[in-house]
Amino acid sequence: MKRSLLSVAVALSLSATSQSFAARNDLPDLGTAAVNTLSMDREMQYGDIYMRVIRGQAPVLYDPLLAQYISELGNNLVAHASDVHTPFYFFMLQNDEINAFAFFGGHVAVHTGLFLYADSESEMASVLAHEISHVTQRHLARSMEAQSRSAPLTLAGVLGAILLTVAAPQAGMAALMGTQALSTQSRINFTRQNEQEADRIGMRVMVASGYDPEAAASFFGKLAAKYRYATKMPPMLLTHPIPESRVSEARDRANQYPHMHIAPNLNFQLAKARIQVRFSSYSAQTALAMFEDQLKNNSYAIKEAALYGQALALFQLNKHDKAEKIIDELRKKDPDNLFYLDTKTDLLTAKKDYQQAIDLLSSQRKYRPTSLVINTNLANVYLENKQADKAIPILEQMMYDDKNNLLPIQMLNDAYKQLGDKAQQFYTNAQLHALRADYRGAIDQLNFSYREATGRPLLIARIEAQLRQFRDAEEQMKRFQN
Repeated sequence: MKRSLLSVAVALSLSATSQSFAARNDLPDLGTAAVNTLSMDREMQYGDIYMRVIRGQAPVLYDPLLAQYISELGNNLVAHASDVHTPFYFFMLQNDEINAFAFFGGHVAVHTGLFLYADSESEMASVLAHEISHVTQRHLARSMEAQSRSAPLTLAGVLGAILLTVAAPQAGMAALMGTQALSTQSRINFTRQNEQEADRIGMRVMVASGYDPEAAASFFGKLAAKYRYATKMPPMLLTHPIPESRVSEARDRANQYPHMHIAPNLNFQLAKARIQVRFSSYSAQTALAMFEDQLKNNSYAIKEAALYGQALALFQLNKHDKAEKIIDELRKKDPDNLFYLDTKTDLLTAKKDYQQAIDLLSSQRKYRPTSLVINTNLANVYLENKQADKAIPILEQMMYDDKNNLLPIQMLNDAYKQLGDKAQQFYTNAQLHALRADYRGAIDQLNFSYREATGRPLLIARIEAQLRQFRDAEEQMKRFQN
C-alpha cells in the first residue's frame, strides 16, 4: 500500500482524537505536596507528565516543516527573554480554534487555527512571547501558591484544574469552580494580573527579537472585534479575556517603542499556506480557489507563498504535473527553501522516482545534516523504496536529537516491520506507548520484544533496562494519583 510522509503525519496527529480532548477531564492527579514548595525540578517533572498526557489525548501535529518553523520562531524569542529557567519545547495542535497555551517545563502549544487568523509573523510572535512570559514568570506555580493561601489544597485539585483550563477552557473552568479554592472574583483578578504581566514582558521580548510592537494590539484587537457579539468564544478569549482596556494598554505600550516597518516574512506565509491546504477544515478545492483568487487579484502578502499554496492544493487534487511546474519555478529562484524541497520530494515520491528524490535530499543533507525536514523526507523515501536499512540510522539519530517527536519512532517501527524484525518492532512500539503516558502498554510491548529477542544479548540488555525505567515511571504516576 502506498504510504506518504503526509499520511503518516496526519495519522499520528489524529490517532488520539477518538474522544474530544476538550471534553475529557482525566488528567493525572499530580501529588499532594505543599504548593509553596514547588521546585523547578518538580515543575519539569509535571511538565513531562502533562506532555505525555497531551500526546495521548490531543491531536498533536508532527509535520516536520511546521515543527521546525514554530521551534525556530519560539526559540528566537526565548533567546531574547529574561528569567529563563527551563528549556522550551514548542509544538502544534491540529485545531482550527484560535488558541495557544503554556505549561510547566517550558512547553508551549500553538493551535493551527492561530495561523488562519494571524496576518504576519509579528502577530504570531506576539502570542508566543506572551506564552513564553507565562513560563518565565512561573504563573502556574504562583497561581497555586495564591490559592493555597486561601484554602488547604492538594496539587492534584489545583494543578490538574489549572492545566486543564489552559488547554481546554470549558472543562478546566468547570474543574476550577469545583475546587472552591477562592472566590470567583479573586481568581479573575489574579488571572488578570498574570495576563497584564505576560502582556508587558511579552512585548519587551518580541521587540528585542525584532518584531513589530504594534502587532499585539492589532491581533487582539481583530479578535475582540470579531467576537464582540458572539455567543461562543474561541478558547483563547476564554483564557485570555480581552476587555477594551487591554487592547488600549497594548497600543500604549507599543507607542513607547520606535515604529518599525517589517516586511512580510516568507516562511510565516508559507507555513500559513501549508496549514490552510493540509491542516485546516478547508477542502483542497476551496484552498485552490482561494490561492488562485489571490494570484488573479494580487491580494497576497507574498506571491511565492500564494504560488506554494496553489501547488499544494493541486498536489492534494492529484494534479501533479501542474503542481510540479509551479514548484520547479519556485525552486529556480530559491533552491534551498525547505518548503519547496519538501513538496518536490513528495512529487518525486508520487511518481516513484525514488532515486532522484534520494539524490536531491542527500545533496541538501551535506550542508544541513541535522535538518528535521531533510532527514524525515530522506528516511521516508528510503522506506518507500524498500531500503529500510538505510532509513534506520537516520531515524535513530532523529530520536536521539528530539525525544518528544513521535514521527521518527513511528517510521522506525515501519522500518523494522519492513525488515520483519519483530523484536525491534515491539521495542519501538513500547517507546510510542510511553510517550503517551501508557506505561502499562509500553511494558507489555517490551515483554513481547523480550520473547522475540532470543540470541540478541545487546537488545535484551536494552529491553531489561527499559523495563526498569518504565516500571519506575508507572509507579511514579501512581504516586501522583494518590
